[in-house]
Amino acid sequence: MKKKIVLLIALFIMVALIACGKEETDMSDDIMPTPVPASEESESSDSGDSSSSEKKESAAPEKNKLPEGGFTVSESRLLDANGNEFVMRGVNHAHAWFAQYDETALAAIAKTGSNTVRIVCANGEQWTKDSETSIKKLIDLCKENKMICVLEVHDATGKDEAEALSKAANFWCSMKSVLNGNEAYVIVNIANEWMGSWDTKKWADAYKTEIAKLRDAGIRNLIMVDAPGWGQYGQAIVDKGNEILDSDPEKNIIFSVHMYGTAGGSKSKIKNVLQGAIDKKLCIIVGEFGYYHSDGDVDEAYIMEFCTQNNLGYLGWSWKGNGGGVEYLDIAIEWDGSRLSTDWGEVLINGKNGIKETSKKCMIFD
Repeated sequence: MKKKIVLLIALFIMVALIACGKEETDMSDDIMPTPVPASEESESSDSGDSSSSEKKESAAPEKNKLPEGGFTVSESRLLDANGNEFVMRGVNHAHAWFAQYDETALAAIAKTGSNTVRIVCANGEQWTKDSETSIKKLIDLCKENKMICVLEVHDATGKDEAEALSKAANFWCSMKSVLNGNEAYVIVNIANEWMGSWDTKKWADAYKTEIAKLRDAGIRNLIMVDAPGWGQYGQAIVDKGNEILDSDPEKNIIFSVHMYGTAGGSKSKIKNVLQGAIDKKLCIIVGEFGYYHSDGDVDEAYIMEFCTQNNLGYLGWSWKGNGGGVEYLDIAIEWDGSRLSTDWGEVLINGKNGIKETSKKCMIFD
């Protein structure tokens, strides 16, 4: 009997142990994590506590991120998208008439040390109309060559009718898709030398209307405004510049005076306009100038000196392609820049206070 009782107890203990072992095994299976596909894992993280994932994202370096915002003006200073002061140094390029040389010319201009290039475009009123495709290509070429791109419509040159300026503004509104997202690289010069007369009020009123149109259309780029009088009546900027600036909801306007024999013929003329704009806390550049023109000699050395001393931008006219008796304004003899003109190109690029000596690349490209 005792043996039977002992065997029964032993059998009971064995059954109990087996049952316990199975229970422990089942519990282990329950606590093992089930593999989750990467996509589901991300969704799970997003729906829960996101603090750890945010920390991981912020710690990782961001590559190819476009700068937020674009160029801004701070009184007489021009600031890039990261808030660094930027001083334009460069030339004008006649894309509208010589598009076949765009790649060659822009690469050559970049090699001079230029940090900016102002490009002649067309809205179809006088020359072949640029398309979104051609404008995008110009912007991309400038970015590839690490130069800031100033785009201007040349068809309105010298015209007094407000309609000509309005059509230029309409053109830029139609280019919104390629301008948006490029505010850090592109400045919109609404129209080259609109208004041949010296009517300051008409000039200011028309620009206020067209700037409002651009802003309403969603154009957020820095806007450049040329002086009237074929770009040479800079006193209009001094007198009415703040009125135009204040009319812009973005308060983001840079002014441009073109200096040939009329505006750039003497130190006093040059200083009166440029210093006058500075005193009015306006941002201004010399958007075009040469060493000589049909309206007289130009003091190009003083223009470059004054701009260097006061951190103002200057852009020489023009790389190549001048005709009609002003071929002397060609900066380059060859499109690839292998030879520069002696009286103008060498002075502008390699001379004292010239582009090579004073130009610094925009830090947005760093």
